[in-house]
Amino acid sequence: MKRPQLHSKKELSEFRKELRENLTPAEAFLWKHLKSKQLEGKRFTRQHSVGNYIVDFYCASEKLIIELDGEVHMTANAMEYDEKRAKYLENLGYTVIRFENKMVFDNFPSVMMEIKDNFK
Repeated sequence: MKRPQLHSKKELSEFRKELRENLTPAEAFLWKHLKSKQLEGKRFTRQHSVGNYIVDFYCASEKLIIELDGEVHMTANAMEYDEKRAKYLENLGYTVIRFENKMVFDNFPSVMMEIKDNFK
């Protein structure tokens, strides 16, 4: 029996492309520092899908997912959804770390340090 595709599902490809073309300022800023294996030689992808979820940044070698949260994530419903999503991803063996968009700009060195601290 064939296992269902977990990564980069075809049905999500157009939505992923749209998200990549419309990064938030915080995503664009962080991406500048993660792309092209700039962070300790680790390869990151942006707007990568795992299951039915699209994550902001993904590093396969580290099984690490980075999520950036703007105002839209501060509602009770959004927080509940994010928690459910994180549990699903963690149950698959991924580490999920989250930063508020503001932190990317205000505390960039500590954001980068936390990302590195989550490398195996």
